Amino acid sequence: MRTSPNRLIATIFGAVYLLVGVVGFFVTSGIGFFATEGANLIIFAVNPLHNIIHLAIGAALLYAGMNSTVLSKTINTTVGAVYLLVGILGLFLVGSPLNIIALNGADNVLHLASAVVLLGIGLSQDKVPATTARAHV
Repeated sequence: MRTSPNRLIATIFGAVYLLVGVVGFFVTSGIGFFATEGANLIIFAVNPLHNIIHLAIGAALLYAGMNSTVLSKTINTTVGAVYLLVGILGLFLVGSPLNIIALNGADNVLHLASAVVLLGIGLSQDKVPATTARAHV
């Protein structure tokens, strides 16, 4: 893990997102599962569905980070792409009845920042040499 930026980032982000998912349940008591207005976790809005999503993403990232560089690269890129989509869509969902994960402006900024880091590392680091890639085909 020390030599792989993808494994390091996946492990760190995975642990943070798992922690956020768990702590989120302490502030969402009484909040509807699909509530469009969530409870505040610092400056971020969360509801139970949002917490579960954080747990799933955190688990996937942490699992990948603890296993292999190739898996970490794949998961970082995939989660980064999903967060880019969520960050962009979130700009239009705030205040809407379709906002079933209770996004707010701070969430959108965090999701877009996470997307930049995860996609940046996933797409640019731990390149497989072309000769090695052909040998596995």
